[in-house]
Amino acid sequence: MQVTNTILMIRPVAFRMNEQTAVNNFFQEDLDLKNVEINKKAQVEFDAFVVALRDKGIHVVVVDDTLSPDTPDSIFPNNWISFHKEGIVGLYPMFAENRRNERREDVLDILEAEGFKINDIVDYTSAEDDDFFLEGTGSICLDRLNKKAYCALSDRADEELFIEFCEDFDYFPVIFTANQSVDGKRMPIYHTNVMMALGETFAIICSDTIDDKKERKSVLDHLHNDGKEIIRITEQQMHQFAGNMLQVLGADNKRYLVMSSAAYTSLTADQLKAINAHCEIIHSSLDTIETCGGGSARCMMAEVFLPKK
Repeated sequence: MQVTNTILMIRPVAFRMNEQTAVNNFFQEDLDLKNVEINKKAQVEFDAFVVALRDKGIHVVVVDDTLSPDTPDSIFPNNWISFHKEGIVGLYPMFAENRRNERREDVLDILEAEGFKINDIVDYTSAEDDDFFLEGTGSICLDRLNKKAYCALSDRADEELFIEFCEDFDYFPVIFTANQSVDGKRMPIYHTNVMMALGETFAIICSDTIDDKKERKSVLDHLHNDGKEIIRITEQQMHQFAGNMLQVLGADNKRYLVMSSAAYTSLTADQLKAINAHCEIIHSSLDTIETCGGGSARCMMAEVFLPKK
């Protein structure tokens, strides 16, 4: 299965712009608001987003964040944990020290209480001791159907760790570098999942970010050969988070593509038509979260593929 009906989300209590991630997340911007106000706005956006998902029959498991320790980015759980159909959980090494505090054992207890089965945990977090990082399904875009994993290398995505992940979870690695223009320079994009999104039968990708022509051709060939319709977005659309989307299952196994309202409004009529040929769109305003957090809809959702007990 490429898509799941169950999503884990963490409701923020102290969301703000994380100064430790801003060093290489060029999507983040400062808002002229007090942190208390920023968190209130983020909570309103979060709650409306959850309602929009549940209205379509998507099972959302919401876990409240705690005030201590300080975890301004806890709203993006997909970077520290992933859940797989074999009942395996992946735990990942995080670039920012204050993001490492997001890892919580009680999340596993909550999912088990929901009836999910956990057979094993694959823990890569010791790599932090040597300054190697791989930030979950932020760094890795998984084609679960074709057993391929796509990774744009960066400070947050180490090549050797990625290959180790692919060996452990039996995925074929597709490795490349993706850049964005920052003050006239080409700089690595911090997470793969802001420049590409994989659905069952389609892929949304900002291929212009892959500057190396051979690498670009390789990525596009993999997608094409696996029968996916390739829907290209521009770098400008990527900055509106048009690459940060996730396909999910709603009621009656209906497919949806989830994105922010900023991403939705950035898309052209032709792009929307192409997406709607595959599945319906759900979008919700995430402006505060996107501006301060530098992440969007996909980052907020950790897909749960664990088997039921």
